[in-house]
Amino acid sequence: MARPALTLSLQFADASDKTLLPRHKVKRWLAAALSRPAEITVRCVEAAEGRNLNHDYRGADHATNVLTFAYQSEPKVVADLVLCSPVIRREAAEREIDLQAHYAHLVVHGALHAQGLDHQDQATAHAMETAESEILLALGLRDPHRD
Repeated sequence: MARPALTLSLQFADASDKTLLPRHKVKRWLAAALSRPAEITVRCVEAAEGRNLNHDYRGADHATNVLTFAYQSEPKVVADLVLCSPVIRREAAEREIDLQAHYAHLVVHGALHAQGLDHQDQATAHAMETAESEILLALGLRDPHRD
């Protein structure tokens, strides 16, 4: 089955993230999570930028691992995914999980948000986690929702 068309822009505040997020892998992660054509920008940021964006758009005064800015979902997905590298690195270290796999999980998470999935209550959280697990397992990665 053919995957939907995907236009990807990758941006890095810190060049060291480029080795963890090679274009072909990010594109593969996104394509696995998308159900329709998309134009997506993935931007890796440092803590200050992540904190400012989270404060300005969500009212939270801390950096978070991923922010999704969804501009359009039909007929194609148009979105920006902002990954905060220091937060993601800290989470992976604390959980003792593979860093690249954690990035993959958060790219998939952001792509699902861009398509309208959310985790505001128990039912929607379960649906989103199930989708994440299925996608990541299909990619040959571990299920992030299993111990």
